[in-house]
Amino acid sequence: MTATLRELADQFGCELHGADRAVTRVGTLSGAGPDAVTFLANAAYRKQLEATRAAAVVLEEKHRAGCPVASLVHPQPYLTYARIATYLNPPLVAVPGVAASAVLAAGVRVAPSAEVGAQVVIGGGCVIGDGAVIGPGCVLGANVAVGAGSRLVARVTVLDDVRIGARCILQPGAVIGADGFGFAPDAGKWLKIPQLGGVVIGDDVEIGANTCIDRGTIDDTVIEDGVKLDNLVQIAHNVRVGAHTVMAAMSGAAGSTKIGKRCMVGGGAVMINQISICDDVMIMFRGVVTKSIDKPGTYSSALPADEVGRWRRNAARFKKLDALAERVRAAERALGLTGKTKAEQTDD
Repeated sequence: MTATLRELADQFGCELHGADRAVTRVGTLSGAGPDAVTFLANAAYRKQLEATRAAAVVLEEKHRAGCPVASLVHPQPYLTYARIATYLNPPLVAVPGVAASAVLAAGVRVAPSAEVGAQVVIGGGCVIGDGAVIGPGCVLGANVAVGAGSRLVARVTVLDDVRIGARCILQPGAVIGADGFGFAPDAGKWLKIPQLGGVVIGDDVEIGANTCIDRGTIDDTVIEDGVKLDNLVQIAHNVRVGAHTVMAAMSGAAGSTKIGKRCMVGGGAVMINQISICDDVMIMFRGVVTKSIDKPGTYSSALPADEVGRWRRNAARFKKLDALAERVRAAERALGLTGKTKAEQTDD
């Protein structure tokens, strides 16, 4: 799509400084050409700003003096860049119709404006909404509902009794509604527990490639509106993920975990089963959450990589912490300092 800088400024509330010209794409500060818009959101890239060949740069007022080309000034340059990128690259729309190689069970309802691609298999009782796209190789079980404008990109598997809201995107390889990991111990063996719930996905959700969301054991697993899940995320049975929460790659939530609204979960972070995370919590990369969090804030647990010799020394010392703590307690008792600190009382 082509737009002028003036059109972009008017559309997204920017102040245009410099010559107006037509642009067709977005790019990086170092790679953008004279037909592209780029952005500066981090002062660490000021050197690249000074040498950019872009048509215009989206930036804050404080950086405008150092910009050698036209600028689109806005207090939120990264968000504005994202909106411009979407404007110049609008989402694909459905090409209405059902491919000849698709297999649809009796009773499937496909909206006239929806697209069903090649080699798709759709089970009985499914409903495909207006403008939805079921991409090539997707498999839908029985009684699946796909909301208006949602897109299953390719090779997505959605099993029985799953409801997907409007304007969702499911990337290739996602599996929604597989059985949860439910087994009861039985005299040294394991008895499989039937997984009878479904999965309910709200509106404007994006689910990354090869991410898995398990069906509930009895009640449904729920992904609320606006949630964004990266690639290779695991959501276990009966988890509830609150609206507008984001989870990065390789993170996971064990069974019956409740995650609040607007949370941010870093890559590789995990939450054990049956805990609750309140709204507005950030869990850092590779964090391990073993108890509920009821106060908004940022939480971390994993230690970063270190030089191997120092890491081994610290690991050896870590194993001695319990003995050291006992020695400190003995010394405190000898000195008559027996009261616990507030932090110690909380840990207990």
